[in-house]
Amino acid sequence: MPIIQSVDRAFRILDLFNELTPELKISEISLKLDLNKSTVHSLLKTLKEHDYIRQNPESGKYSLGMKLVERSNFLMNSMDIRAIAKPSLVELSVETGLAVHLVILDDKTGVYIDKVESPNAIIGYSRIGRRVAVHSSAVGKVLVAYQPQKKKDEILKDYHYQTFTSKTLNSRQDFLNELDKVLKLGYAVDDEENEPGVTCVAVPIYDHEAKVAAAISMSAPSTRFSGEQIHPVVERLKQASRSISEKLGYTSTLTSS
Repeated sequence: MPIIQSVDRAFRILDLFNELTPELKISEISLKLDLNKSTVHSLLKTLKEHDYIRQNPESGKYSLGMKLVERSNFLMNSMDIRAIAKPSLVELSVETGLAVHLVILDDKTGVYIDKVESPNAIIGYSRIGRRVAVHSSAVGKVLVAYQPQKKKDEILKDYHYQTFTSKTLNSRQDFLNELDKVLKLGYAVDDEENEPGVTCVAVPIYDHEAKVAAAISMSAPSTRFSGEQIHPVVERLKQASRSISEKLGYTSTLTSS
């Protein structure tokens, strides 16, 4: 199928703008694309007409227009994280025979937005739509740990540390220590803190802005996740997380330093 030259050139112009070159003169665009100025001017005029390009009235330089932000937001809002994550959840459950959960943060609690059950599932407190305490769940710890400090402070302010088992964290300092641990390890563990005999492991899922959009977890009898047994589970969860995150528009360069 032949490429329409003018459309190709228009997209090439848009691709010239990035963090290092947010603005360009018409002469710079002409040079970079090896096009004469009159051709570039016509293309820019068309892109500007549709708000994909804007021009600084003082410097005369061009930059990306707000229509791209509008289109980007439309795309991101139309992405249903449940639909995107579902294949990975099903694959994990079939592969391991365990229950797999997808959870988001809502105010000061986690909310199960999807779950793939398994015949061997033993976890009793999870169901789609149900809330889970952030201090006692692996998913909750992940969702809070990666929040900006301001948001983290809001969550912890007047937070009630309800006790579910003898292992439930019951103080702000214990929870803060646990959050630091999550950030160091890249995953969280609920070691019988919500339900006796049940251990859950969770990792974050990132969106197109490199923000944590959700957490994915697997649950099993504690004996199955004891000691070194937990490491393969973490790695498998991280693989699934990377796959889902990439489909949400995340790239590792967004968090690289």
